[in-house]
Amino acid sequence: MDKKIKEQILAIRDTGLTNMFDVATVQRIAYDKGFYELVVYLEENCKDYAHFIMTGEEK
Repeated sequence: MDKKIKEQILAIRDTGLTNMFDVATVQRIAYDKGFYELVVYLEENCKDYAHFIMTGEEK
Protein backbone atom coordinates (compact mmCIF):
# COMPACT_ATOMS: atom_id res chain seq x y z
CA MET A 1 0.00 0.00 0.00
CA ASP A 2 1.52 3.29 -1.01
CA LYS A 3 1.03 6.68 0.61
CA LYS A 4 -1.58 7.81 -1.92
CA ILE A 5 -3.80 4.74 -1.32
CA LYS A 6 -3.55 5.19 2.45
CA GLU A 7 -4.52 8.87 2.15
CA GLN A 8 -7.50 7.97 -0.03
CA ILE A 9 -8.69 5.31 2.45
CA LEU A 10 -8.40 7.75 5.33
CA ALA A 11 -10.23 10.46 3.35
CA ILE A 12 -13.17 8.12 2.78
CA ARG A 13 -13.15 7.00 6.40
CA ASP A 14 -13.25 10.63 7.52
CA THR A 15 -16.44 11.26 5.55
CA GLY A 16 -18.34 8.82 7.79
CA LEU A 17 -20.51 7.83 4.82
CA THR A 18 -20.04 4.06 5.11
CA ASN A 19 -18.82 1.18 7.19
CA MET A 20 -15.28 0.70 5.90
CA PHE A 21 -15.83 -3.05 5.67
CA ASP A 22 -18.53 -2.44 3.03
CA VAL A 23 -15.94 -2.61 0.26
CA ALA A 24 -18.45 -2.12 -2.56
CA THR A 25 -19.64 1.16 -1.05
CA VAL A 26 -16.07 2.26 -0.33
CA GLN A 27 -15.30 1.62 -4.02
CA ARG A 28 -18.33 3.63 -5.12
CA ILE A 29 -17.37 6.56 -2.92
CA ALA A 30 -13.77 6.30 -4.13
CA TYR A 31 -14.94 6.36 -7.74
CA ASP A 32 -17.21 9.36 -7.09
CA LYS A 33 -14.29 11.24 -5.50
CA GLY A 34 -11.93 10.38 -8.37
CA PHE A 35 -9.85 7.97 -6.27
CA TYR A 36 -9.45 5.54 -9.16
CA GLU A 37 -6.22 4.08 -7.76
CA LEU A 38 -8.14 3.01 -4.66
CA VAL A 39 -10.91 1.41 -6.72
CA VAL A 40 -8.33 -0.78 -8.47
CA TYR A 41 -6.41 -1.42 -5.23
CA LEU A 42 -9.55 -2.76 -3.55
CA GLU A 43 -10.15 -5.16 -6.44
CA GLU A 44 -6.64 -6.58 -6.21
CA ASN A 45 -5.75 -6.28 -2.49
CA CYS A 46 -8.88 -6.84 -0.44
CA LYS A 47 -7.08 -8.82 2.31
CA ASP A 48 -4.40 -6.16 2.77
CA TYR A 49 -7.12 -3.49 2.89
CA ALA A 50 -9.06 -5.39 5.58
CA HIS A 51 -5.86 -5.84 7.60
CA PHE A 52 -5.22 -2.09 7.43
CA ILE A 53 -8.79 -1.26 8.49
CA MET A 54 -8.66 -3.67 11.43
CA THR A 55 -5.15 -2.90 12.71
CA GLY A 56 -3.95 0.35 11.14
CA GLU A 57 -0.89 -1.55 9.96
CA GLU A 58 0.17 -1.69 6.33
CA LYS A 59 1.22 -4.97 4.74
